[in-house]
Amino acid sequence: MKTTVKYLTAVLVSFLIAGTAFAQTTWNLDKSHSNVKFTVTHLVISEVDGLFKSFNGTMTASKPDFTDAKIDFSVDIASISTDNEQRDGHLKSDDFFNAEKFPVMTFKSVLMRKVSGNKYELLGNLTIRDVTKPVKFTVVYGGTVKDPWGNTKAGFKATTTINRLEYGLKWNSLTEAGGAVVGPDVNITLNVEFAQAK
Repeated sequence: MKTTVKYLTAVLVSFLIAGTAFAQTTWNLDKSHSNVKFTVTHLVISEVDGLFKSFNGTMTASKPDFTDAKIDFSVDIASISTDNEQRDGHLKSDDFFNAEKFPVMTFKSVLMRKVSGNKYELLGNLTIRDVTKPVKFTVVYGGTVKDPWGNTKAGFKATTTINRLEYGLKWNSLTEAGGAVVGPDVNITLNVEFAQAK
């Protein structure tokens, strides 16, 4: 009898482990339906927008509401664009990102948790240049659907604000009134669409 119980317990554990492994799903970023944008204050009185044209990301999750999601994201610094070639060159220089020495910005998640409804918080570590700091994104989950070609897609909008000075992007100059030419705070917005791997 004891042998039978042990055998049944072992079988049950095996099924549970197999079920957990099977439930783990990988999602790949659909780059053609995603974007990475940022906004920074200029001369105190206005804002300048920019974006990164080259980026990639993956997500793994076993729960349908993505509360256990793990996300890895990378951005090619040299792909920065603010619609001004001279300014873009300056941003790639050592005054800011130093794209030659630090070509990639990365984010690795630590925790994805639901706040209420379709609103989440995403905690993780953001690395810019050689500095890594914890950040918190506010996330809105847009939903999961199948596209016309049978691919399962999940959409999210994530926003956060960082202080660029804390990441070594320290260039600055002052206006006649004493305000910063480029503000310290950078608002980051990611609109991302993930496709479930087949």
